[in-house]
Amino acid sequence: MLTLFSLLTALPAVVALHLLEPGLVLPAFSLLLFAEATFAMIAARLLHVQGSAGDITLWDLAGSFTLIGCAAAMFGEPDQAALLLEQGGPRPAPRP
Repeated sequence: MLTLFSLLTALPAVVALHLLEPGLVLPAFSLLLFAEATFAMIAARLLHVQGSAGDITLWDLAGSFTLIGCAAAMFGEPDQAALLLEQGGPRPAPRP
C-alpha cells in the first residue's frame, strides 16, 4: 500500500515537471492530488476493507492525498492557479 501511495504521488509530480511551466506545477499537482483523494475515498467507501490498527488503509491514502494537495495549493500563488484554469477556457479574439 505504501508503494502504491509513493507511485501515485511521485509519478504525477515528475510528469507535471516535464510537461508544464514551472509556475503551473503546484496548482496542477494540487488538483491532481485532490482527484486522487476522491478516487481513494470512493474506493474505500465501496470496498469496506477491515484492517487492523497497524495497516494503512485507503482512508489513510485519501487523507494523505488531501493533506499534500492542500500543502501544494498553499505554496502555489493564486495567480498561478488562475492561469492554469484560464488555459483550458476560450481564448479572446485578437484585436486588429
